[in-house]
Amino acid sequence: MAILDNNEIFPLKFEPKQVNRFIMYVDDIPSYIIQAADRPKIQIGEVEMPHMNSTWYVAGKPKWQTMSVELYDPIDTSGTQAVMNWIRSCYEAVTGRMGYSDFYKREIRLNALGPAGDIVEEWILKGAWITNPDFGKYDWKSEGLLNITLTIRYDYALLNY
Repeated sequence: MAILDNNEIFPLKFEPKQVNRFIMYVDDIPSYIIQAADRPKIQIGEVEMPHMNSTWYVAGKPKWQTMSVELYDPIDTSGTQAVMNWIRSCYEAVTGRMGYSDFYKREIRLNALGPAGDIVEEWILKGAWITNPDFGKYDWKSEGLLNITLTIRYDYALLNY
Protein backbone atom coordinates (compact mmCIF):
# COMPACT_ATOMS: atom_id res chain seq x y z
CA MET A 1 0.00 0.00 0.00
CA ALA A 2 1.41 3.36 -1.02
CA ILE A 3 1.88 6.19 1.45
CA LEU A 4 0.44 9.53 0.37
CA ASP A 5 2.64 12.60 0.34
CA ASN A 6 1.46 15.83 2.02
CA ASN A 7 1.51 17.59 -1.37
CA GLU A 8 -1.03 15.07 -2.66
CA ILE A 9 -3.40 15.43 0.30
CA PHE A 10 -3.44 19.16 1.06
CA PRO A 11 -4.27 21.77 -1.56
CA LEU A 12 -1.46 23.96 -2.84
CA LYS A 13 -1.75 27.68 -3.43
CA PHE A 14 -3.54 28.04 -6.74
CA GLU A 15 -4.29 31.19 -8.75
CA PRO A 16 -5.40 30.53 -12.34
CA LYS A 17 -4.69 32.98 -15.14
CA GLN A 18 -7.80 34.85 -16.23
CA VAL A 19 -8.74 35.63 -19.84
CA ASN A 20 -9.44 39.31 -19.19
CA ARG A 21 -6.06 40.07 -17.63
CA PHE A 22 -3.73 40.79 -20.52
CA ILE A 23 -2.06 43.61 -22.38
CA MET A 24 -0.72 43.50 -25.93
CA TYR A 25 1.90 45.78 -27.40
CA VAL A 26 1.97 46.36 -31.16
CA ASP A 27 3.81 49.25 -32.82
CA ASP A 28 1.46 52.11 -33.76
CA ILE A 29 -1.66 50.40 -32.31
CA PRO A 30 -2.65 51.67 -28.86
CA SER A 31 -2.91 48.85 -26.31
CA TYR A 32 -6.19 50.13 -24.92
CA ILE A 33 -8.08 49.41 -28.17
CA ILE A 34 -7.06 45.73 -28.22
CA GLN A 35 -10.16 43.89 -27.07
CA ALA A 36 -9.19 40.22 -27.51
CA ALA A 37 -6.28 38.17 -28.78
CA ASP A 38 -5.57 34.49 -29.35
CA ARG A 39 -2.59 32.94 -27.69
CA PRO A 40 0.07 31.52 -30.04
CA LYS A 41 -0.53 28.09 -31.52
CA ILE A 42 1.91 25.71 -33.18
CA GLN A 43 1.30 22.65 -35.30
CA ILE A 44 4.08 20.07 -35.42
CA GLY A 45 3.98 17.92 -38.52
CA GLU A 46 4.69 14.25 -38.62
CA VAL A 47 6.91 12.15 -40.83
CA GLU A 48 5.77 8.62 -41.55
CA MET A 49 8.45 5.93 -41.59
CA PRO A 50 7.23 2.61 -43.02
CA HIS A 51 9.28 -0.16 -41.48
CA MET A 52 8.68 -3.81 -42.33
CA ASN A 53 5.16 -4.65 -41.10
CA SER A 54 4.59 -1.47 -39.09
CA THR A 55 4.76 2.28 -39.39
CA TRP A 56 6.69 4.58 -37.11
CA TYR A 57 6.37 8.34 -36.77
CA VAL A 58 8.79 11.11 -35.94
CA ALA A 59 8.24 14.82 -35.52
CA GLY A 60 8.22 16.87 -38.71
CA LYS A 61 8.41 20.59 -39.38
CA PRO A 62 6.72 22.94 -36.91
CA LYS A 63 4.39 25.60 -38.29
CA TRP A 64 3.13 28.50 -36.21
CA GLN A 65 -0.58 29.12 -36.78
CA THR A 66 -2.17 32.51 -37.43
CA MET A 67 -3.72 34.39 -34.56
CA SER A 68 -6.87 36.48 -34.40
CA VAL A 69 -6.89 39.90 -32.72
CA GLU A 70 -10.01 42.00 -32.14
CA LEU A 71 -9.82 45.78 -31.81
CA TYR A 72 -12.23 48.49 -30.80
CA ASP A 73 -12.44 51.26 -33.38
CA PRO A 74 -12.52 54.61 -31.54
CA ILE A 75 -13.10 57.92 -33.30
CA ASP A 76 -10.06 59.69 -31.90
CA THR A 77 -6.86 57.72 -32.28
CA SER A 78 -8.69 55.79 -34.98
CA GLY A 79 -8.18 52.04 -34.91
CA THR A 80 -8.86 51.88 -38.65
CA GLN A 81 -6.15 54.46 -39.33
CA ALA A 82 -3.63 52.64 -37.12
CA VAL A 83 -4.30 49.34 -38.92
CA MET A 84 -4.17 50.98 -42.37
CA ASN A 85 -0.79 52.55 -41.55
CA TRP A 86 0.55 49.07 -40.83
CA ILE A 87 -1.02 47.70 -44.02
CA ARG A 88 0.44 50.56 -46.09
CA SER A 89 3.93 49.54 -44.96
CA CYS A 90 3.22 46.23 -46.73
CA TYR A 91 1.01 47.33 -49.61
CA GLU A 92 0.08 50.78 -50.95
CA ALA A 93 -3.23 50.60 -52.85
CA VAL A 94 -2.76 53.86 -54.77
CA THR A 95 0.62 53.02 -56.31
CA GLY A 96 0.59 49.22 -56.04
CA ARG A 97 3.94 49.35 -54.26
CA MET A 98 4.82 46.41 -52.02
CA GLY A 99 7.05 47.07 -49.01
CA TYR A 100 10.14 45.27 -47.79
CA SER A 101 9.61 42.83 -44.93
CA ASP A 102 11.86 44.99 -42.72
CA PHE A 103 9.16 47.68 -42.89
CA TYR A 104 5.98 45.66 -42.32
CA LYS A 105 7.10 42.81 -40.05
CA ARG A 106 6.73 43.78 -36.39
CA GLU A 107 7.46 42.38 -32.98
CA ILE A 108 4.37 41.86 -30.82
CA ARG A 109 4.38 41.36 -27.05
CA LEU A 110 1.44 39.61 -25.40
CA ASN A 111 1.54 39.72 -21.60
CA ALA A 112 -0.76 37.89 -19.19
CA LEU A 113 -1.25 39.83 -15.97
CA GLY A 114 -1.67 38.65 -12.42
CA PRO A 115 -4.21 40.01 -9.90
CA ALA A 116 -1.90 42.90 -8.95
CA GLY A 117 -1.13 43.85 -12.58
CA ASP A 118 2.22 42.07 -12.60
CA ILE A 119 3.34 40.19 -15.73
CA VAL A 120 2.99 36.43 -15.17
CA GLU A 121 3.43 35.29 -18.79
CA GLU A 122 5.08 36.96 -21.77
CA TRP A 123 4.88 35.89 -25.40
CA ILE A 124 7.04 37.62 -28.01
CA LEU A 125 5.89 37.13 -31.60
CA LYS A 126 8.66 37.74 -34.13
CA GLY A 127 8.08 38.83 -37.73
CA ALA A 128 4.34 39.53 -37.31
CA TRP A 129 2.24 41.08 -40.08
CA ILE A 130 -1.43 41.39 -41.01
CA THR A 131 -2.77 38.87 -43.52
CA ASN A 132 -6.52 39.41 -43.34
CA PRO A 133 -7.97 42.61 -41.85
CA ASP A 134 -11.74 42.76 -41.39
CA PHE A 135 -13.03 46.27 -40.66
CA GLY A 136 -16.54 45.10 -39.74
CA LYS A 137 -19.77 46.41 -41.25
CA TYR A 138 -22.20 49.25 -40.84
CA ASP A 139 -25.79 48.24 -40.17
CA TRP A 140 -28.84 50.55 -39.82
CA LYS A 141 -30.79 47.83 -37.99
CA SER A 142 -28.29 47.23 -35.20
CA GLU A 143 -26.83 48.96 -32.21
CA GLY A 144 -23.31 48.29 -31.07
CA LEU A 145 -19.70 49.15 -31.57
CA LEU A 146 -17.60 48.86 -34.68
CA ASN A 147 -14.79 46.37 -34.22
CA ILE A 148 -11.81 45.41 -36.33
CA THR A 149 -10.67 41.80 -36.58
CA LEU A 150 -7.11 41.07 -37.70
CA THR A 151 -5.55 37.80 -38.73
CA ILE A 152 -1.86 37.97 -37.91
CA ARG A 153 0.83 35.71 -39.32
CA TYR A 154 4.18 35.54 -37.54
CA ASP A 155 7.45 33.71 -38.06
CA TYR A 156 7.74 32.25 -34.56
CA ALA A 157 6.85 32.92 -30.93
CA LEU A 158 8.94 32.87 -27.78
CA LEU A 159 7.58 32.24 -24.31
CA ASN A 160 9.75 34.21 -21.89
CA TYR A 161 7.98 33.12 -18.68
